Amino acid sequence: MKVKISSFAGTDGADIELNDEVFGLDPRPDILHRVVTWQLEKRRATARGTRERSDVARTGKKLGRQKGGGVARHGDRRAPVFIGGGKAHGARVRDFNPSLNKKVRALGLKMALSSHAQAGTLIVLDAFEVAKTKELKGHFATMSVGKRTLVIDGEAGDGFRAGRNLPGVEMLPAVGANVYDIIRADTLVLTRAAVEKLEARFHG
Repeated sequence: MKVKISSFAGTDGADIELNDEVFGLDPRPDILHRVVTWQLEKRRATARGTRERSDVARTGKKLGRQKGGGVARHGDRRAPVFIGGGKAHGARVRDFNPSLNKKVRALGLKMALSSHAQAGTLIVLDAFEVAKTKELKGHFATMSVGKRTLVIDGEAGDGFRAGRNLPGVEMLPAVGANVYDIIRADTLVLTRAAVEKLEARFHG
């Protein structure tokens, strides 16, 4: 697959040959769904477990007789109504660490990249060198990017500072490319260095 290399100057450069095994696959919704679900589940943090009535180390002896004491009828000191008793309906430790085959994860990333290539929302830049936020905003307006733009460069360079305050613009180094951020972006902007690193990631 060949794509024109764009530049912030508004001129198209030479063509770049994209690897069809990375950018030319037919996206499968089931694979993308599995990878996104796995990715979002990995982000979740479990609550710290609390000690409930059966976990508190206190006596289980009944406080007093059932009737005639003139007070409420209690069973033991582990009841939640007492200070030091167990927590009623406390937080439980849950497992948010699912597993997913590495091959499926790699396939999902390839399909996410391919979805932008097939939809025509993939822009390849020769380099991402910009110093001012206002300048970068003007470049994006000229290139007619979507409402949500994801920029992936080879490394997190100084140009990332320019897009830090732009709404709807996210920037990632190639090592941080992931399915969730790619498919939720309207426009995917890759630099030549990012393309090389992404292709080397699968065929290194």
